[in-house]
Amino acid sequence: MRHAISLATLASVALLPFGAGAQQATDDKVIAELIVTASKREQSLQDVPFSVAAQTEEQIRNSGTNNIVDLARNVAGLTIADLGPGQSQVAIRGISSGQVVRDQPGVKESVGVYLDESPISIALFTPDLDLFDLERMEILRGPQGTLFGAGSSSGTLRYITAQPKLGVFQGAAEVTGTDGTGADTGGSVKGMLNAPIGDKVALRVAAYYDWIPGFIDAVQPDLSVKENVDSGTKSGARVAMLFQPTDALSITPRIVYQKLETDGYPRADFYNILGNQYTTTQPAVRLGEREQFTQLQEGLTDEFRLGDLKITYDFGPVTLTSISSYTDRDVEVDRDASQLTGSVTFDILGPTAPPSAVRLNSELIDKTSLQSYSQELRLSSNATETLDWLVGAFYQHTDRDYGQTLPTPGWDAATGIDNTSPGNGGAPADSPFFSRLSYTFKQFAVFGEATYHFTPQWALTGGLRYYNFDEDRVLTFAGAFSAPAANVPGSTKSDGFSPRAIVSYSPNDDVTLSAQAARGFRLGGINDPLNAPLCSATDLATFNGHPTWDDETVWNYELDAKMRMAGGTVTFNTAVFYSDIKDLQDGVDVGTCSSRVVLNVPKAHSYGIEAELFARPSVNWDFGISATWLNAEVDSTITIAGTNTVVAGIEEGARLPTSPEFQGAASGTYRWDWNTNLFSFVNLTYQYVGSSFSRIADEAPNFGLISSSGVAQAAGAARLIPFGAPAVVNIPFDAELPSYDILNARFALGSDRWNAAVFVNNVFDERALLSVDRERGRSARVGYLTNQPRTYGVSLLVSF
Repeated sequence: MRHAISLATLASVALLPFGAGAQQATDDKVIAELIVTASKREQSLQDVPFSVAAQTEEQIRNSGTNNIVDLARNVAGLTIADLGPGQSQVAIRGISSGQVVRDQPGVKESVGVYLDESPISIALFTPDLDLFDLERMEILRGPQGTLFGAGSSSGTLRYITAQPKLGVFQGAAEVTGTDGTGADTGGSVKGMLNAPIGDKVALRVAAYYDWIPGFIDAVQPDLSVKENVDSGTKSGARVAMLFQPTDALSITPRIVYQKLETDGYPRADFYNILGNQYTTTQPAVRLGEREQFTQLQEGLTDEFRLGDLKITYDFGPVTLTSISSYTDRDVEVDRDASQLTGSVTFDILGPTAPPSAVRLNSELIDKTSLQSYSQELRLSSNATETLDWLVGAFYQHTDRDYGQTLPTPGWDAATGIDNTSPGNGGAPADSPFFSRLSYTFKQFAVFGEATYHFTPQWALTGGLRYYNFDEDRVLTFAGAFSAPAANVPGSTKSDGFSPRAIVSYSPNDDVTLSAQAARGFRLGGINDPLNAPLCSATDLATFNGHPTWDDETVWNYELDAKMRMAGGTVTFNTAVFYSDIKDLQDGVDVGTCSSRVVLNVPKAHSYGIEAELFARPSVNWDFGISATWLNAEVDSTITIAGTNTVVAGIEEGARLPTSPEFQGAASGTYRWDWNTNLFSFVNLTYQYVGSSFSRIADEAPNFGLISSSGVAQAAGAARLIPFGAPAVVNIPFDAELPSYDILNARFALGSDRWNAAVFVNNVFDERALLSVDRERGRSARVGYLTNQPRTYGVSLLVSF
């Protein structure tokens, strides 16, 4: 039997103990303790008095997980609105207003995402960081507003990386190659080196290069097909040094860099006005399940740079910690907007519009340049039997420049509209939309939390955070599609308190029971003006006049139980929760305007139960189960003033989007030894995700209908504009994203120094519809973001 646990050995223990039971097993049957830092101090996961999930890098790898979208299927209560690589949005326990797209630059996140202790979910879109050389992922469920502040109204997700180690020379390398059903070949090369530099200094470097396989084909106007247009690459590195001149002082500077490039998006078009099966005067186009229609190449370039510095000094009774972080991120998103511009051109020129004018190439270029500095300083008590406490202060300053340009060669001549005229704001020629926005965001907070242990069994935790933020924006809009504006200022601000109280009871070392009340918050923002020239009179009257939106707040009440049973071979963790949501921020698609605004929904709720069970009945078998059931609904109805007409589906009883009512995962692992140095394991991972909606508005009557009938359009269906179609055409589509299930399998052979594996992800080639993609309120295009098809591959991990 094996007794020492090295990097390769850990990788071989192919557990899938989801969530709070996610703990590495030792060679006897007892599940070893996992240390987390969910309370900003080291603590056994089973002793944390609120709901936390954690997975090690080995568990993540062996379950077939490649990114946080895959990770979410394994963790109770965690869901990801997947809009493609680098554009994911995180939700926990169903608290979400749904899909937010890139041209809503003022929207804030509802789940805080951190790389160790540095915030990285700035400006909503979470960088799709590689999961190599991690210690673990931590998912903190429920509001974390006291310790983690804004953007953690429903929880916090943390990448915890492996840190430099003094006096240890070690390294690892991993090579993976993949192929798939109807997909490109892909693969990755990754490496890590930890090197001591004398007795007081250590260097740790991790680097990776991923070939992202494409699997979406793009039909072109001449009916030729470009294959696998959504392929891409992701490369990056982390370089960290540890200086420890004394036992009390440690200094850890770090630089992180990642560049993500894609040639397109994993979108399957259902309907496109420029290429569909209903056209009669233009070539009919029938799209397959993993096809889209484009005239231009799309793609994303996302460069993420982070520099941070952590300093700790142990004074004996207390420890001082400083975290300084600077983020510099540049993102360019290029989208084929030919169908969007074509639908507007059709409106301008009417049914007799020549196809050549409606089919003009139109590229929407969306750029973000962001720089953010944050500083946290905190003082915490060291271990005592009676009182643990922590106090701190946080400051963040963010500058963001954002803009869109819509170059459409020939548009001015085709429509007779001069975009360069003063009446259109002096936009560039043949650019019917042009915007430039600059944001300055400042946030300051002070916080504290303390735990008093009345007896060895009873403890009371209380925490409070005061926050103050303000945001200023300067906006310029130009072009025929916009309401021209030059250097128009806007601002918003707020402040408040975010408390937390927890009572915990541990009748013995194997059981912890707790009750919690906590408040979280999501900061407000500034709406862009509507594109008034494109708006229908109804949309203009309904959605105009909302210059800002308010903070969203969540009060969460929950009961938690964490238990070890059967001599430590079984862990069972569960939580029952109720979240009262005030001023939910709902991003509404104002379809005819090709605009979006955020409205505050006065009341909503989310309640449910989550449970995780992990069992190791013998040294050969491991089993894990994770499941969540929740009810998340709107409790208010918003209507058009003076009418009973519901706005954007926001009515009492509507489901909150993104999160399914039920989500579960299960795994089984069998491992055996060939001899004293060689072992194998087989792991099966099953994931089930229930049905959901991308936005609240998707539940409105006739949202899932595209129609050429004026009557149907007035009732909420999208407008159909095919070339030469019959008088009446009705095209239904799935507004509710169907449930799906995925099975992953992995077989490995290894020793203490190496690990070779063959795997198949998505064994049954399930096509999951992850979110609805719509353009101009479904009138120009409707599609779905979808998942990787069946993928099979091999990997080799070597350590020294």
